Amino acid sequence: MSSPFSLLLLLTLSLLTPPSLSLLSPPSASSFISILISQTGLEFVKDLLVTKAISSLTPLHLPQIQKTIKIPVVGNVQAVLSDITITQVDVTSSYVKIGDTGVVIVASGTTCNLSLNWYYAYSTWLGPVKISDRGSASVQVEGMEVGLTLGLENQGGSLELSLMECGCYVKDITITLDGGASWLYQGILDAFEEQIGSAVENAITQKLGEGVSKLDSFLQALPKEIEVDDTASLNVTFVNDLLLKNSSIGLEINGLFIRNGKDADPEQYIKNSLPSVSCTGPSKMLGISLDEAVFNSASDLYYNAKFMQWIVSEIPDQSLLNTAGWRFIVPQLYKKYPNDDMNLNISLSSPPVIRISSNDIDATVYADLIIDVLEADDVIPVACISLVFHGSGSVKIVKNNLAGSLKLNDFSMQLKWSKIGNLRMFLIQPVMWTIIETVFLPYANSHLAKGFPLPIIHGFTLQNAEIVCSNANIEVCSDVAFTDSFDIRNLLFSRSLFSYGLRDVPEIA
Repeated sequence: MSSPFSLLLLLTLSLLTPPSLSLLSPPSASSFISILISQTGLEFVKDLLVTKAISSLTPLHLPQIQKTIKIPVVGNVQAVLSDITITQVDVTSSYVKIGDTGVVIVASGTTCNLSLNWYYAYSTWLGPVKISDRGSASVQVEGMEVGLTLGLENQGGSLELSLMECGCYVKDITITLDGGASWLYQGILDAFEEQIGSAVENAITQKLGEGVSKLDSFLQALPKEIEVDDTASLNVTFVNDLLLKNSSIGLEINGLFIRNGKDADPEQYIKNSLPSVSCTGPSKMLGISLDEAVFNSASDLYYNAKFMQWIVSEIPDQSLLNTAGWRFIVPQLYKKYPNDDMNLNISLSSPPVIRISSNDIDATVYADLIIDVLEADDVIPVACISLVFHGSGSVKIVKNNLAGSLKLNDFSMQLKWSKIGNLRMFLIQPVMWTIIETVFLPYANSHLAKGFPLPIIHGFTLQNAEIVCSNANIEVCSDVAFTDSFDIRNLLFSRSLFSYGLRDVPEIA
């Protein structure tokens, strides 16, 4: 009974049925998973970028500044500011807004602290004597505003992030000499206010541009497949244009299962156009809506890959796999093959059928069960029974996976052929029920408990998730948090990238 995705596993995995989010426009036939980032989610992303990314600008080194200052009586003074470093950036308030062309993020009331070394020199009119001095100073920048407009669009199945506008405006600068200074020193430094402000504006603007470029590289490097096992992957190629609204961003991905090592087949599935459900309770940051076709594609794939066949040779009540255990159930079997071991060879006659309705998930499976008798080295098929299983399931979130469990509601049996005469189905049915309850359901549920990977970027985790079933749909509504291992500096200001799904994304050379 070994297979990466057993029949019942697929059944209960179908608990992850796909929907379409209520704030999205009707999806196209090529989209089977929809993702919605709400205003609450945008605020989360904004806070992450502002409080982490902008604060992570420090330490930021500015280029050296030099200037010739004409001071009455003294004459021309050559002054140089060096080792100019932004040591701290604090953001008082910020907001995010969706525009017609992109996402606008503005941080206002921002302050930053700088440290620097200063040096000046001049020649006195009394003689060829050069007078110079040096020291350090601290700079307080207040009332700074930082704003950027980001464009986001689908390019060939990947997300492309572009910096459409970026600016930084410095309002007030206060320069303080360390250790006290004369009016001359302070006057020299005050003359640099405009140049310091311009240097701060240029440096922060350039650094944010570099960060957006890194983020764009990260988004474009996200894989287009999430590997599920050695056989199948989930096609997470972005499709259609992004839907930008004043309070949300909608994205759509293909979402169908595909065979590893093969190109995605042309879509054979039709997107359900039934109304989508809305999340209950407070507004959530993220919504993930999966269409029923996702799991139909999984069912078809594993069925065609010949994974839906099992030979049962061990069960909790091992006596049921010996003809002696059947002597009162099928007497002619025991009479013809006394005290011989048996196998149960089960194979699906068609892919499982999954149906999702409001607050209910049903699965129907059609299978053939062949009773094999093991005599010496021979495997002797003696009878074949057609089975129809009807089950129901439930789902829950386990980390970033959509996990589930399955229970058997009922099943029917019909004799397909027999080499040992007629079989009394009503006597065999309790035995089959026991085998299903003690063997197949625990096996399937052990896999289902691990869950199915949702398209969440590594480093983030779902929190306080809600799951809502509707007609042919399941919608996951959740808040999002980033884990302790998540480092925004690595993403925006270094060359490393995060992994996505079950794979690692290589570094950009």
